[in-house]
Amino acid sequence: MTDHPSKTLAAFAANLRFEDIPPAVVRRAEDLLLDWFGSAVAGKGARPVETIERFARQMGPDSGAAEVLISRRRTSPLFAAMVNAASSHVAEQDDVHNGSVFHPATVVFSPALAVAQELRCSGRELLTASVAGYEVGIRIGEFLGRSHYKIFHTTGTVGTVAAAAAVGRLLKLTPEQMLDAFGSAGTQAAGLWEFLRDAADSKQLHTAHAAAAGLTAAYLARDGFTGAKRILEGAQGMAAGMSWEADAAKLTDRLGQRWALAETSFKFHASCRHTHPAADALLQVVTEHNLAPEQIAAVNAQVHQGAIDVLGPVVNPQTVHQAKFSMGTVLGLIAQFQRAGMKEFEDHFNDPRIAAFRAKVGMTLDPEVDGAYPARWIGKVEVRTVDGRTLLGRVDEPKGDPGNTLSRDELEQKALRLAQFSGGATEQEMQAVFRQLWDIERAAAVGHFLT
Repeated sequence: MTDHPSKTLAAFAANLRFEDIPPAVVRRAEDLLLDWFGSAVAGKGARPVETIERFARQMGPDSGAAEVLISRRRTSPLFAAMVNAASSHVAEQDDVHNGSVFHPATVVFSPALAVAQELRCSGRELLTASVAGYEVGIRIGEFLGRSHYKIFHTTGTVGTVAAAAAVGRLLKLTPEQMLDAFGSAGTQAAGLWEFLRDAADSKQLHTAHAAAAGLTAAYLARDGFTGAKRILEGAQGMAAGMSWEADAAKLTDRLGQRWALAETSFKFHASCRHTHPAADALLQVVTEHNLAPEQIAAVNAQVHQGAIDVLGPVVNPQTVHQAKFSMGTVLGLIAQFQRAGMKEFEDHFNDPRIAAFRAKVGMTLDPEVDGAYPARWIGKVEVRTVDGRTLLGRVDEPKGDPGNTLSRDELEQKALRLAQFSGGATEQEMQAVFRQLWDIERAAAVGHFLT
């Protein structure tokens, strides 16, 4: 292990070349980029996102090269990154890396695309920068560990440095400048889970801030602005203030050999990832036994501690977004409709049937599930029926995990559903976007998609 892991990680991000990345990882990056795009257009019309967009209109330039996807206007990279990051996190359909409990796409692609459009970078440069952001962010999330996630929204905190890595690579920062960018990004890291108790809008602010702060840090570093050299592992760095179990070896774990981006999962249900394993396990029971909701007397979701920490405070959800963090609501939609998509949440999250089912759902800490987490997210449910049966469901790899992944056709269909739901783009427009994204590696300069 290096005695200066921040420096080693920064040098990796600065020196990464497209030729260093295995073709399979490049293809996966393309998949993740398309998946992110669908989530980004899905944010159109969402009140918190539109509020951030109005702020960007007031504070940012009304022209530029960077594209704001929900409004189809152009502005500076800073404000486009801010809005697109907020937009792509509101539907709860953006990707997640299990081991770090981190949503990379929203804080990596949002600033990377904005800067690539501004600088007329090639598609290869965009992909390389995005891989750098994923590799850096995932490792920092793993480094900070479960104790960090208990209080801090990792995507908001770690996302600042991941964004800085991606933008720094596009700006061609030297390793020393990249280290400065990490320092300036890390000192701005923020995001607390308390917002869930109040159904507050903070989650979109977390990603908007992370993308903008990381971008800012990278541009400042290019101009000579210095940052803390050991922002991650230093005596008063991120780990010292935000974790009690940080393992510095995870920051440089097999750099250039293990491609953490390829371990990233797609989200199938439109809800917090902590609900997905139990949702898949309940769906298994419901379909196998042909159960109607009224035949179910109780459901016990056997979960890891992280699920209890994040979902436990949400007892009586008052908004669609808060309902996505309610295990009872998600399982109620699964029992009623066999899916928990955008439309199901929007139309039915607080229906009397769903509210009644919510009261039937409990969560208990399961030693096996908790021991496997966060590397594996096992789903286990115990279903008690009104006629006295006890039925067990178990899923070892939720839909969307690398071992149970979505095909490119499924990714396109998911993106189309998201665009249709929000009205963010027509099917014809999305098909044109798909053609651009599947061919992004060969783009001489990254262009615009909806403007």
